[in-house]
Amino acid sequence: MKKMSAAACVALALIAPIAAQAQNVAIVNGKPVQKSRVDVLVNQAVKQGQPKTPELEKQARDEVVMREMFMQEAERRGLSKSADVQQQYELAKQTILIRALFDSEREKNKVTDAEVQAEYDKLKAQSTGTEYRARHILVEKEDDAKNLIKQINGGAKFEDVAKKNSKDPGSAENGGDLDFAKPDAYVPEFSGALTKLKKGEMTQDPVKSQFGYHIIKLEDTREAQFPPLADVKPQIEQRITQVKLAKFRDEIRAKSKTDYKFSN
Repeated sequence: MKKMSAAACVALALIAPIAAQAQNVAIVNGKPVQKSRVDVLVNQAVKQGQPKTPELEKQARDEVVMREMFMQEAERRGLSKSADVQQQYELAKQTILIRALFDSEREKNKVTDAEVQAEYDKLKAQSTGTEYRARHILVEKEDDAKNLIKQINGGAKFEDVAKKNSKDPGSAENGGDLDFAKPDAYVPEFSGALTKLKKGEMTQDPVKSQFGYHIIKLEDTREAQFPPLADVKPQIEQRITQVKLAKFRDEIRAKSKTDYKFSN
């Protein structure tokens, strides 16, 4: 093997520091600040939804250099040897490792399209049945409800009476309209009276519930609607992921030996 020439050695000696410097964003009191720290901050910001821009990278560089300055000053004062700081180090380390553990499990056990479809079908099956579109007027006293029923039977429009008299802030301004919902969305007294009505009918006696006295009118009925899979796929994926991670957590807990007694 030929020996490297003196000129080549000099050139290599000049190139090496330049290559090393390319991996750093700054030197602070003789200590290099690695570019990889900037990359970590930028990647974290991008994951949180920020666009990767030159301005973001500039802010990240400023941040890591300032952190290095602060770290060096803290170490110069001996703060890294503090018992409290050491405990916080340990907690921070645990948090980072636990997050990495669950991120690893999430990546290893990704939600499949088949799992999403199965969960969607299950949820859709649970949502079958009849939905009712109702209007109601809510008042505090039974006599007030009876008087309003007389007004409506006498020709007053239900919507106008609801806007003027109903104590339900969520529906009063819409003429008492509750939109389509399944009966189990309401308290039993309300749903029981609602499902006995025919389209266009109104309860002729006030319906008492924990909220007061209701006058209920049934506007329409339909078969329960369920959104297309594409509209709810992200929520279903998140739901399945949460279930998987909870199972993973419980498996670790079950196989770990400890004398500690959990509260649940």
